[in-house]
Amino acid sequence: MQRSMLDLWVGLFVVAGIAGMVILAFKVGNMSTMGSGDTYEISANFDNIGGLKPRAAIKSAGVVVGRVTAISFNNDRFTAKVMMAIESRYKFPKDTTASILTAGLLGEQYIGLEGGGDDKMLAAGDNIRLTQSAVVLEKLISQFLFDKAAEGGDGKK
Repeated sequence: MQRSMLDLWVGLFVVAGIAGMVILAFKVGNMSTMGSGDTYEISANFDNIGGLKPRAAIKSAGVVVGRVTAISFNNDRFTAKVMMAIESRYKFPKDTTASILTAGLLGEQYIGLEGGGDDKMLAAGDNIRLTQSAVVLEKLISQFLFDKAAEGGDGKK
């Protein structure tokens, strides 16, 4: 009888561990559901999206307000076109800026929205014109090295 009780507790512990791993996998994979409300879709063009992926979070003031739905290449402008689904309860002015930011130790990238001061609000199908691309570490390092090489190459000490 005592052995079966121990087996029951071990089994419950294993099931709880597996459930915890599944929840963690959904959180890390950005598969957690958004709110239950409706969404409206807007877009933005970026020169460089870095490691941004579909289903990445869209945040404003630290609050998740939507998700990236699709990323494609814009052949007319030679930029990346990012489609975003914003929850209907969140309204942003037409002069809102969108930036690609990095958070956390794993370097998860997300889109940060900063509202402007326009009286008119973004609606379904609108395009955010003011964007800031992702910061690419390799470009920063190469620019720093190029600047240092230029300083040392002029013959002054």
